[in-house]
Amino acid sequence: MHLLRTKPITLACCALLAGAAGLSACSQAPAPTAESSAPSAASTAPAKPAPASTAEAAGSDITANPFYKASTLPFEAPDFSKIRNGDFQPAIEEGMKQQLAEIEKIADNPDAPTFDNTIVAMEKSGRMLDRVMAVFGLLTGADTNPALQMVQEEEAPRLAAHQDAIFLNKKLFDRIQTLYDERSRLKLDPESERLLEYDYQQFVHNGARLSDADKATLKQYNEQLSTLSAQFQNKLLAATKAAALVVDNRDELAGLSPAQIDAAAQDAKARDLTGKWVIPLQNTTQQPALASLENRDVRHRLFENGWTRAEKGDANDTRDTITQIAKIRAEKAKLLGFDNFAAWKLEDQMARTPSAVMKFLDQLAPPAVARAEAEARDRQQTIDGDQKKLGKPSFKLEPWDWEYYGEQVRKARYDIDEAQVRPYFELNDVLQNGVFYAANQLYGLTFKERHDIPVWEPDVRVFEVDDKDGKPLALFYCDYFKRDNKSGGAWMDNLVRQSRLLDQKPVIYNVANFTKPAPGQPALLSFDDVITMFHEFGHALNGMFADQEYPSLSGTVPQRDFVEFPSQFNEHWALYPGVFAHYAKHYKTGQPMPQALVDKLKNSQLFNKGYDMTELISAALLDMSWHTLPASAPKVADVDAFEARALEDNHVDLSYVPPRYRSSYFAHIWGSGYAAGYYAYLWTQMLADDAFAWFQEHGGLTRANGDRFREMVLSRGNTEDLAKMYADWRGRPPTIEAMKKDRGLEPEKP
Repeated sequence: MHLLRTKPITLACCALLAGAAGLSACSQAPAPTAESSAPSAASTAPAKPAPASTAEAAGSDITANPFYKASTLPFEAPDFSKIRNGDFQPAIEEGMKQQLAEIEKIADNPDAPTFDNTIVAMEKSGRMLDRVMAVFGLLTGADTNPALQMVQEEEAPRLAAHQDAIFLNKKLFDRIQTLYDERSRLKLDPESERLLEYDYQQFVHNGARLSDADKATLKQYNEQLSTLSAQFQNKLLAATKAAALVVDNRDELAGLSPAQIDAAAQDAKARDLTGKWVIPLQNTTQQPALASLENRDVRHRLFENGWTRAEKGDANDTRDTITQIAKIRAEKAKLLGFDNFAAWKLEDQMARTPSAVMKFLDQLAPPAVARAEAEARDRQQTIDGDQKKLGKPSFKLEPWDWEYYGEQVRKARYDIDEAQVRPYFELNDVLQNGVFYAANQLYGLTFKERHDIPVWEPDVRVFEVDDKDGKPLALFYCDYFKRDNKSGGAWMDNLVRQSRLLDQKPVIYNVANFTKPAPGQPALLSFDDVITMFHEFGHALNGMFADQEYPSLSGTVPQRDFVEFPSQFNEHWALYPGVFAHYAKHYKTGQPMPQALVDKLKNSQLFNKGYDMTELISAALLDMSWHTLPASAPKVADVDAFEARALEDNHVDLSYVPPRYRSSYFAHIWGSGYAAGYYAYLWTQMLADDAFAWFQEHGGLTRANGDRFREMVLSRGNTEDLAKMYADWRGRPPTIEAMKKDRGLEPEKP
């Protein structure tokens, strides 16, 4: 029963969307010419929807609403040419009304409960709500505006109440309980049995066994949390936009490439700041430009803008919002019978308990911190040497110095810098000759750009994906460039979820935040951007290969400590020789990257891994610190002091390695579904690295290996226990050894 969707969250390079009984992942065209990689817009792309209030749409005929019926476009893709802001609120309200009527009919059915009249009937419910929330979730994350934000905040508590009305419906749960108790005699096929067990577990997990009084309290908590989460998302988006660095003097941008400076001028022009330059913020603590900016004061300003973005004491300050969320979550967990929110949240995840998560993180933190400390010594030596040459006193390494001096260390150690490799990573080449090519070699997929499918923004591109037998498999959208009205990071989700029961094929999108080039300039990517594209497409493949009867079990799974596995596994193909050589070509000459430069790039892959791992581990530990607070603890009074103490207590308090996300802008855990789940990115790195080791042991990139992985993992959805699924494919449970090697957690060789 796919009840409803929430706004996507972002990771280092991906995002997840939580539904009540399904979960999308985070996770991300004809080719442009060599002179320009700006994607061509679909010919039917609509103008931006005009803002419309609820009142403007209130009197309209709901049957004329574009979400009332399934789209007639290929794959039931939403018709963005017909969708306007004013359509969403009435469609959401009508969708909830329809689903509640369907649920009441199931609950009140006088016939004895059967799998068909209860479980299958629930799977068929809420079709209109699914349609509207799929598009609403996309636009509020990737292309929002004040009208949509207003609807988001108004509808968030109503959607939470809607979900509670289903999970806390006693008559409905009694029917599910009866079927669950009799499941052995029902003789269901494996997928149907899994669905019954899953529905039962989800109802119990969400309070179906509570007393009426406690159910009423739980409803209040859920409505409050949904409202606060929506407020956090919108505050953070505004805070991030407002905190962009505005530069008055071009000389202050020394170190940036001409293309980056042009892009900064375009960003300024878009904000009506002609004659200035703007560097927008990414959602992470570190900002890409910090690796290049020569002026230390400018670097400091850029870092501080990001570090304090949501702590200005203004309307967009998130600190009071997040402390309220943390307190209510702890109270909710206590009501549901758990010591803390993390214990409740992890009950149905692979890790199962907070202690298992902490044991896992404790294996990673010491070697990561030790490596980061060694990396800091290298940077400090470089600073000391540079200052001595200039005849100036040295200074202590700070976070805003890390990437800049890291680039110098990398260049000295590996004779490579980002400017050397970017010309070989033109966006369209990476997409078509890298990401798509690897999918063709592994799984036999082919891709054809569609210009007749409406999109939500002119930069968006659409591809029809054909399977290895030539039959249509899925529709794929990609929205890669940053906009001020787009949430940070990158993610994947479905606009239509695969289901044989509903006769639906998957419609999937990837979103990212790459810098859009100035007109006429190529979109040249960093290698981190390349990894992001492979990562998000790994999520897309997981959704495309879905082959389930029931939508609730289809595609990307609810367990966050598994759902990032297919995406992080797909990252490995970015540097695989046969794939890399196919896309890493100079955007002007078409010549492949010289082997000497390829070797340098590969040799540098473990560079900075101490920092990379420590910032991730710090964020995961910060998440666990917030969500292992008991209900008896008072509301946190000082967010910054709490954060500092959490990092110190977990021995990851390195001044020059701040967590990847500070509490006040940690969108994963406050605005979306990664509360007590950020560790999942590290957990699934273990799975991904262990899985790639299997491929290496069995011949690497071959169709046979790809087909086996697709059949046993990528196409299975949530139809079986995930630990068993992995072990059946791998031949054993996962181990951490490949991760330690691949992520630089083994001592470096002298």
